[in-house]
Amino acid sequence: MNRDPYLLLKTHPVSHGLSEEACREIAAAAEVVVAEPGQPIHRRDQPMTVVFLIVHGRLKQDVYDVQGKVLLTRYQIAGGQYGGLSAAIGESMPIDCVAADPSTLLRFDYERCLELTKKYDQFRLNWLRILATAIKRNLFQDRSPVRPHMIALFHASPETRQLTTQLLGRLHSLGEAPCLLTDDRDRRPVADVRMRVAPAEGEDQLGPEEIRRLIGNWSTDSQRVVCELATSYDPRRAGNLVEVCEQVFWCVTAENWQASVPVLQKLLDRSPGWRNKINLVWLLDGEGAPLATELRALVARDFKICRSELLPEQGKLLSQGVQRLVQFLRGVQIGVALGGGAARGMAHLGVLKALEQNGIVIDRIAGTSAGAMTGTVYGSGMAVDYAVDRFVNDLRPSWFFRHLPRGEHWYLLYKYRTGQFDPMLRKYLGDKRLEQLPLPVHSVTVDLVTGQTVVRDEGDAVHGIIESINLPVLAPPINREGQALVDGGLINNVPADVLVSRGCNFVIAVSVTTRMQHEFAQNRPDTPTAKMKRASTLQTVLRSYLVQSVNMNSIGVQPADIVIEPDVSDFQLTEFAKTDQLSAVGEETALNSIQQIKEMLSHLDDRLYPSP
Repeated sequence: MNRDPYLLLKTHPVSHGLSEEACREIAAAAEVVVAEPGQPIHRRDQPMTVVFLIVHGRLKQDVYDVQGKVLLTRYQIAGGQYGGLSAAIGESMPIDCVAADPSTLLRFDYERCLELTKKYDQFRLNWLRILATAIKRNLFQDRSPVRPHMIALFHASPETRQLTTQLLGRLHSLGEAPCLLTDDRDRRPVADVRMRVAPAEGEDQLGPEEIRRLIGNWSTDSQRVVCELATSYDPRRAGNLVEVCEQVFWCVTAENWQASVPVLQKLLDRSPGWRNKINLVWLLDGEGAPLATELRALVARDFKICRSELLPEQGKLLSQGVQRLVQFLRGVQIGVALGGGAARGMAHLGVLKALEQNGIVIDRIAGTSAGAMTGTVYGSGMAVDYAVDRFVNDLRPSWFFRHLPRGEHWYLLYKYRTGQFDPMLRKYLGDKRLEQLPLPVHSVTVDLVTGQTVVRDEGDAVHGIIESINLPVLAPPINREGQALVDGGLINNVPADVLVSRGCNFVIAVSVTTRMQHEFAQNRPDTPTAKMKRASTLQTVLRSYLVQSVNMNSIGVQPADIVIEPDVSDFQLTEFAKTDQLSAVGEETALNSIQQIKEMLSHLDDRLYPSP
């Protein structure tokens, strides 16, 4: 099928600001390359005499060492370029490049491309900007926002189409000028949004070029092209749209998701790599998202949007689903890493409350030990005040333990040894799995068999908590599927790095073990030897855990953009019954950081988060 290089060039960032004359001359020098998955683009150690613009699709690059082993693998996506640096150096590079997905490229002879960059200043500036961005991302692990220009929403039923309208309105309010391509001939226009209707079945084939022609009169500087189709649309034509879009959102309800499984499977049969850009969007009415294992296996991530009114015990995060989707489209992903610290970790609840009340929408949470417990409870949709009340009630020692010396210590040991945490948490979480929670949550634990960190982002939510808070000595390792699992603080106490690896480009870390009183078992640095008191085994275990946590804070926390450190050193590690006081300390500390957080977020997106 003939593909017009001019139309393809006009949709690539390299054309921004170019005159019509310049675009036509540059396009005339280009050759269109249509590559199927696995098709070689360039072989290592061959001289690079051409350069490529990636119009849509994805290229996989394997970089080899001198022994011929793959040193690293990286990907370049639509809107980028390949070969510019190698061609400029004039030397062969140890890189194999193949198409990871169905890809459309514009290939230029390097010398001709160089001539064009000399002739057109804007073309040169655009190309240098694209090259610099690629270098920044690869070498400096830059986390600047990446905003998809073309997105598609597939709707399993008419009721989910309201989401398209909501997104268009929200994007417009953020200063964007989105355009809409829809298959709904009866769709009502959206204020200030240009709209076209896609061909119906039996009319012209909806291919990549036809899509370009349909939107040909829309400015190439438009920040967003939104396409919407029914999931029942012809799979071959739907595949053409998936090919050219950078992100795809598959919108379903709890009642109709099953019908999407074979449709998505057909799309992925055409290109398995498309899974990386397909997102599941649940539109829910009060009920939780189904497990839908078959469907989740076909997508990269999911979003849950709750339409029902909140119950008193439910938190505001349940109403933030659309905002999380908007943040994703704007290239902003906010993560919160919650550290371990036994009872002191209850301060995390106050931090989460302060962030929520000040309009900072969290996209995902990673937690270790007490951070996993508070993070999972919050991520389940429970209101912070309700969670605080429940923890105070459920973790208050009984009359018997309150009248024992060091009763709180013995009560905590009793809770561990008799397995009381599981039924306590299950009263509120039931049999929910982590992948069903309204907010993605990652719990961190350690496997003693391999000696490695284990990050849970699926499976029984209560199990994820119990594994992460499983303190050695207080309880035996939890044996599950060839793993012996103990408290995650053993290796990674504040898992900010987990969030960065999951795509977060702004991470708030919360540590409750930064400050430590110089006192242990009533012994102080100036206590004479003869007057020092002997510590109990439980005191020793908990103090050892705290000392380790203080010294392990720097391991996972390094990528964090800001660290909130509530001073809870006056609280004992076993004082879970003081959750309300601990939460209040966390809230007050976080409130002191809100302005700084918003200023930092404004550098990522000053429309979503205007500078205070």
